[in-house]
Parts: sequence; structure tokens; C-alpha cells
Amino acid sequence: MVSLVPSLTEAVAVSAPGALVGVTDWCTHPADLGGAARVGGTKNPDVAAVTALRPDLVIANEEENRRPDLDALRAAGLDVLVTEVRTLDQALAELARVLDACGVRGRPRWLDEAEAAWASVGPSTAAYDPPLTAVVPIWRRPWMVLGRDTFAGDLLARLGVRNLYGEHPERYPRVPLEELHAAAPDLVVLPDEPYCFTADDGPEAFPGAAAALVDGRHLTWYGPSLVTAPRSLAAALRAARR
Repeated sequence: MVSLVPSLTEAVAVSAPGALVGVTDWCTHPADLGGAARVGGTKNPDVAAVTALRPDLVIANEEENRRPDLDALRAAGLDVLVTEVRTLDQALAELARVLDACGVRGRPRWLDEAEAAWASVGPSTAAYDPPLTAVVPIWRRPWMVLGRDTFAGDLLARLGVRNLYGEHPERYPRVPLEELHAAAPDLVVLPDEPYCFTADDGPEAFPGAAAALVDGRHLTWYGPSLVTAPRSLAAALRAARR
């Protein structure tokens, strides 16, 4: 198999060690990928390199990967499985589908643990009840934020954080900083990926606002990280309001 999605790379590598022959340059988990070849980025995979590996299956995602690349892989005779993940429920279902397609026998324990971890999130365990409003930048220069129908937005909602741009027509709109200030969020959520926001790079743009620095892998990846994500995210969100 070749995985073009870091989240799915981790899920397959943990559940079927040795099954992956190719992964992207952005696939960082687990640390040991068994010598799998690097085949470029998620947005610019080396189609010839993937084809040369002669995988039984290429695993992709409709958001992470570009249709022209996937079409080129199919034209080369490869089987391409494309996932769609906009919510936690979709993520859990798609993970089960991918692992089944990769020949994983039985449901891995971590997937049950992930489902249980999120099922236990409620008013007493969420970061905030009633919910707080937030803006969630994912890039700066220009500023971009989470918009509608995003996996990360769904996770935050389950933890008591309502995305102020959750009804925006675009999924990742560019929004001027002045408009973000005018939205007057209770909270600014700053992940460390895709843009690496830090204590010195991000919070200063929102003077007077509570800023939550969160692990981007826990916010945006769907895989084994889902087991610890609710606890990690809730702790970071609560800490921002102390």
C-alpha cells in the first residue's frame, strides 16, 4: 500500500506493520515506517514513483490530495481509495473502511479506544459548558481560519467551543485580521499545524483575547491520536481561560 495522507499512514502503520511501501514527506507518525519510500507531498506526489512501487492500493483523501494526481494514478492502472472526512463519525467509519481494505483482520483496539474516548465527552468533561465562541486560524500572511464542515470544527464543538466561522460559505476562508478582531470571539484557538503557531507567533495578533495553543495533530489528524485527543485538547482549551 501507498498512503498519501499522514493520518491514514499512522493508522495503517500501527494496525498493519510492514504493509506500507510508500508514504508522503509529511508522514511523521509513527517514527519508524519500516523503510517505506517517500513519494513527495500530499499536494504534489511523484506519480511515477508511486506507480513504480506497484502498490495494491493507494490511500487518499478528497481534501488532502488533488484530483489530477489521483486521476493520473488511476490512469496508470492503480487502485485508489479516496476517503472523505468532515466529522468525527465520518472519520471513525472511514478508518474502519481503510483498514478493512488494507487487509487488517478484526477491529484494532485503538479504534475502539478512540470511539470510547470521544463518546465519553459530555457537559462534565468538555472544556466548556455552555460553549464558548472561537476563531481558529490555520494560517497567517494571509490569515485563514476554519470555516464550514471541517473535522477540526466538529471536534471543537464536542468540547464546547463553537467556531464563529462555522457557517461561512468556504471551508477555509481568508479573513482580514481586522474582521477577526471584530468577531469578538471568547477564544482564539491556535494549532501548531499547518501553520506552526507558538506562544511567540500568533497570540500577539489578538491582544486581550484568550489564546489556546493546541496540538495540531490532536485537532486535525484522524487515527490513533484520536485516543488522547479529547483529553489533550480539553486541557489546552481550559488553560487558555485561566
